[in-house]
Amino acid sequence: MIENTLISTVIASIVTAFIFGAVARKMQLPAIFGYLIAGVFIGPHTPGFVADVSLAKQLAEIGIILLMFGVGLHFSIKELFESRKIALPGAIAQMSTATIIGTWLALALGYDFVPSLVFAFSLSVASTIVLLRALEQRNIIESKGGKIAISWLIIEDIAMVLALVMLPMIAEIYKGSESYSWHLLFNTFITVVLKVAGFFVFMIFVGRRFLPWLLVVTAKLRSAELNMLCTLAIALGFASLAYVVFDASFALGAFLAGVMLNETEIGRKSSKVTLPIRDAFSVLFFVSVGMLFDPKTIVLQPVEVLLTFLIIVVVKSAVALVIMSWFNQAKRDSYIVAIGLSQIGEFSFILGGLALTKGLFSQDLYNLILAGSMLSIVVNPLLFMLYDAKIGGKVAKIANKRAKTSKL
Repeated sequence: MIENTLISTVIASIVTAFIFGAVARKMQLPAIFGYLIAGVFIGPHTPGFVADVSLAKQLAEIGIILLMFGVGLHFSIKELFESRKIALPGAIAQMSTATIIGTWLALALGYDFVPSLVFAFSLSVASTIVLLRALEQRNIIESKGGKIAISWLIIEDIAMVLALVMLPMIAEIYKGSESYSWHLLFNTFITVVLKVAGFFVFMIFVGRRFLPWLLVVTAKLRSAELNMLCTLAIALGFASLAYVVFDASFALGAFLAGVMLNETEIGRKSSKVTLPIRDAFSVLFFVSVGMLFDPKTIVLQPVEVLLTFLIIVVVKSAVALVIMSWFNQAKRDSYIVAIGLSQIGEFSFILGGLALTKGLFSQDLYNLILAGSMLSIVVNPLLFMLYDAKIGGKVAKIANKRAKTSKL
């Protein structure tokens, strides 16, 4: 009998991810599909060895932190604020629409309003790691569509942080506890908003000066190992600072640390140091998603799963296309944003899991979130492949024609 330890979980995750990922690629499917199946294979819902889900999720969080740090190194403060003109109304419209329709679905299934609202909100926030991997694989992170999608995601991230802080109070009020009130809930909301704003100010005025200086000082020591450790310390340290002190998310803290380093050449080079590590940890994220998924949900609740999937993929992408068209954005950028955000992931699991723990959810409702996430993550790379074949190919041909014309 193999003990369920950190080492056995990592070994099982990496070995099965490699095997199923290789099989998926051989079948002309995205490797992500193989990673998800690997998670199902070693998860608690299938016979045989069962890895520790909580350990896998914690390891995956490191991958998300390093990924967001690397993305931040592609952004400047100016670009971040420019993108918000589209990303802010877009995120609000998309999250509101998905929440309204999702609430209606849960109410139709017989759930009360508050559980229905939390369920619906969990369907409205995209996965950081799924979006970033898709953008990185196509080298479109620095495209206009890529930057709008990431700014959009940052706004969703902040909204989810607020929801996670307030949910325990909402659960107590819903259950009739006299220790909490809507007035206290509102005060908590304002406090968290001010803390997140304070973190932005702190990073602009303190982090912007301190982080480049730290990298320069470390570089003078002429040690490759220390340079790597310094980069990891910045990414993980400021992610923890954001979470512990400012009540923001790990991902937001790492992203802003990367943005602050973007203004220096040595900072931009530091992203290459973390690349192999973050790729390995990001694979664990997809394995951990597969471990949570119970395949029986699709058999027992096929209609509910289908409707949940349609809200995540069809409704969210349709709203994104409308918003991008409203702001007269190019078709290529519109499709990047729409497809990239038409999935859910880690934040949805956390919010749904917290609701389950606090007694707001039944296991059936949480399973719908997991099933919708699993299917949306599987379909997302396929939608990008369709985009590459249709829209991406046309854009490339137009660019080649223009290049030839300019030479003549």
